[in-house]
Amino acid sequence: MAALVRRLVITRLTGTGKSSFLQHSGFGVRRSHQRLFSKGFLGLQARVRPLPLLIATGGGYVGYNQYGQYKDQQLEKLGIEVQPRIANEFQVTIYKSIPTRLLSRAWGRLNQVDLPTWLRKPIFRLYIWTFGVNMKEAAVEDLQHYRNLGEFFRRKLKPQVRPVCDSHCVISPADGKILHFGRVKNCEVEQVKGVTYSLETFLGPRNSTENLTANRNEDDPGTYQDALVTKEGNELFHCVVYLAPGDYHCFHSPTDWRVAHRRHFPGALMSVNPGVARWIKELFCHNERVVLSGEWTHGFFSLTAVGATNVGSIRIYFDKELRTNNPRYNKGTYNDFSYVTNNSQEGVSMRKGEHLGEFNLGSTIVLLFEAPRDFTFNLKAGQKIHFGEPLGTM
Repeated sequence: MAALVRRLVITRLTGTGKSSFLQHSGFGVRRSHQRLFSKGFLGLQARVRPLPLLIATGGGYVGYNQYGQYKDQQLEKLGIEVQPRIANEFQVTIYKSIPTRLLSRAWGRLNQVDLPTWLRKPIFRLYIWTFGVNMKEAAVEDLQHYRNLGEFFRRKLKPQVRPVCDSHCVISPADGKILHFGRVKNCEVEQVKGVTYSLETFLGPRNSTENLTANRNEDDPGTYQDALVTKEGNELFHCVVYLAPGDYHCFHSPTDWRVAHRRHFPGALMSVNPGVARWIKELFCHNERVVLSGEWTHGFFSLTAVGATNVGSIRIYFDKELRTNNPRYNKGTYNDFSYVTNNSQEGVSMRKGEHLGEFNLGSTIVLLFEAPRDFTFNLKAGQKIHFGEPLGTM
């Protein structure tokens, strides 16, 4: 008993031996194990963060599906027709759970960080090698001229490398790949072969925007598609141009037209590469987009810039009020702006080939316009096209 008291006194005074005494006396052994388990569990919680977990899970899932799409594309190159694998609602939800807007804003900020002069050539050469950039077309070929990634993405081209076709009424607004084109049927537009999206969901409701209001009999406005066609004998056409990361990132006016209205849809920033476009129905309706609409010589005309993953922003040169990829937005909403009432009675006049805007990385341009029935596209799905080259004839 005396020995036990002395042990307690020594432990009290020195603060040592507490753990060993409790374990020796049979008390606190379970508590010690609980404490070790608790610390281990808390440590695991500290290491497993929600954001990286979402990115890893969602990214891995998307990568798995992309691999399936890649195999389908290889089969199509061999002449074997493959039906698109359309994602179900659950799969789309998983993909949309990836914080692509946050990642895109972070990427946009990173693009503006100036690189040390000695680091510019290695970084830009790696990008050029990865995405096949042709720097011989750049107005400035010296890589050290570009202070950051953003300046490199927005590099200007030599005027002579992109001559604007004068003999055709509509030209490609950007460098890229033709995903799909043709007539709009039953208010549905094809983003790629066999995968469609709703025309009305993409452009938004006609009411509250003067340029999307039907010009026909108000008592019988017909379908949404009919209301956009303002002249007898015309039909509605569409063309989708995908800009890859290695493409020239600016876009231009595809024709002579008057821009009357802008509608900005905040939204997701999912990838718009051809594989994802084959997988997710109405992909362009999910993503953030800026719809410019107005008139050209044959009636209604619109150009839509669709955002995508890692697109820090969409910029329209003549619109200083536009702000895209904002941290907070209300789902299912859109913002309207009239150039007719805010700038002039004429809207904004654009000449064919004139600089219109830019992306901070690859994305997609969607053209929707009315034209005479004899308008014919001179294109093939999947072909590469350059800004200034003709889209069709009539």
